[in-house]
Amino acid sequence: MLDLSLPKILVLAVLALLIFGPDQLPKLAAQAGRALRDLRKIAENAKADLQEGLGPEFRDFDLNDLHPRNFVQKHFFDDLDGPAAPNGVPGSAAAAVTLAPGERPPYDSEAT
Repeated sequence: MLDLSLPKILVLAVLALLIFGPDQLPKLAAQAGRALRDLRKIAENAKADLQEGLGPEFRDFDLNDLHPRNFVQKHFFDDLDGPAAPNGVPGSAAAAVTLAPGERPPYDSEAT
């Protein structure tokens, strides 16, 4: 996304100082801070309204789970931590069998 290193931030600060001047820069920084604070407050209120509108059935629903990265981690990678099921059924009690070096897996004519 944004790759802002210290030299890049310093260049941006010098450019802002040259463009806006030393007397306007503090006012602009204060306005930007207020705007960011207002946007965060609007987002928090929208999130609270959405959770309230969903009702008691979704009280334990976390909106952060809808973020694509969190969704993929929760539904795909968390399953890798537990025991694998050879039949592919989630939550199966059967454990995966590891093959010895050189051992061939069993052949299933119905699966091919």
